[in-house]
This record gives sequence, structure tokens and C-alpha cells, in this order.
Amino acid sequence: MREFTTEHRPGDRAPAVVFMSALFAGGWIWDHPYESLARAGRTVLRTNEAICAMDRQVAGSIERLGDTLLDACDAAGLDDIVVCANSLGGLVAIDLAGRRPDRVRGIVVSGAPGLTADPDVGLSFDRRGSIRPTGEDFGRRMVAALFHRGCHFSPERMAEAGELINRPDSMVSMARSLKATRAYRVGPALDKVTCPALYVWGRHDRMTPVDPWLEILAGREGHETLVVEESGHIPMVERAEEYTAALTPFVTRCAGALA
Repeated sequence: MREFTTEHRPGDRAPAVVFMSALFAGGWIWDHPYESLARAGRTVLRTNEAICAMDRQVAGSIERLGDTLLDACDAAGLDDIVVCANSLGGLVAIDLAGRRPDRVRGIVVSGAPGLTADPDVGLSFDRRGSIRPTGEDFGRRMVAALFHRGCHFSPERMAEAGELINRPDSMVSMARSLKATRAYRVGPALDKVTCPALYVWGRHDRMTPVDPWLEILAGREGHETLVVEESGHIPMVERAEEYTAALTPFVTRCAGALA
């Protein structure tokens, strides 16, 4: 698959808020902010597929993922956008803001990789360039890496993610994605971001710890940070109301800059 499918609800206020799916979780991770902003009259769009469900050539390139996201926005007739993204998608948002300041009016980033080593969650690379889960406790280790306390995915969503992880083509795409994050130069990319940027990070994010991001963002004008207590890697799920409460006024400020 080389293109995202999307869910799109038109509103009466610009910019549109675009939610990008994560590496192995689809657009459903954005249920709370997506529905909240739609009810408030904002134009919203979210991609449906997890990144590792995409074609390996797309999933393995930060730039191609950003271009594919813009293609989805074009298909929906969206021009000015605020991009909200988690994990690998966070690097896509940063990169897209630097390359397309004419379209991207703000970014909201959570749990982006690129500043720390990959955590040990029971994944191993094989000689074909794909990934496979190892050990009977893989699911438990993955949940512990994603959340601060407990599991905040429904059994149906856990089953969906497990099925995706066991698909060989998805594992190749995931391996390509992880390789791209290791090669990506975060500092120079941040230097190119001129739009307002909000970084919403879980205090207890074990996948992508917050401290290196607080350090690299310190002193950068226009870059705000919010550390969410009692949250891990996915604050828009684990602390959904707090995430949405921070997102809403940020989008309003981005809209004000367009007026």
C-alpha cells in the first residue's frame, strides 16, 4: 500500500488538524482529540493505516511518509494544516514542517524517536531485513514499554496489532522505518521548523525518554513542551483528556496566526 486511506470531517474553521497514525497502531489512537475537535467545528482528518502496513519504500523514508500524508490532505481538499503525530510520525511531522512551511502551520509531537537507542521490547532483526517478536513475554514487554500503568488498548485493538506484527511484509516495513529513524538527524531538522510546535511527552515514556528532547528543545523559540504526568509513550490514549486540553488552545493559536 503506497497511499493512506483516511477519515475526514469538514469543519468551518482553518487550519485543518491532521492526525497521523503510528508505527504499528492506526488512526484509532486519536479517538479522543479527533472527536473533540470535530464536535467543536474544526476540520479534522486522520490516517487509518499503521505505518508498518504501508509499502516498505514509503515506510522506510521519513520524507516519503510526509509526502504521502500531504497527498491524503490534497485528496481531502485541505491546504493549511496542523499535524499531530506520535512516535515515528513525530519525526515525519518535524520533517514536513521544515520542508513545507507553506502548508504546515503547526505541529504537535509526542514520543518521537531519534535521540536515544532502541529499547529492548523483544524484537529482533533477521537476515532478510525484517523483524520478528521473540519470547513468550513479548506482549507483556511491549505493553510495559508503551504505557505507564496497565494496558490502555482494548483486547480487539491488541489482537489487531498482534496480527499486523505477525505479517512478514509489515515486519519488513517496520524494519525499514526503524532504520530511517536511526539515520535521521533531529537537530538540523528542528532548526528548519519555523511554525509553532508543541511537544507533549509522557513523563514515563520508556520507548523514547523525554529528557533528551527537553534538552534539545531548550531555548528554541516557538517550541513549547508539556510533560504529562502518569503517562508513557502514548499520552493521547493514556491521558487523553489532558492531551486534548493542551491541543485545543494550541490549534486556536495556530488559527490566529493565519488571520
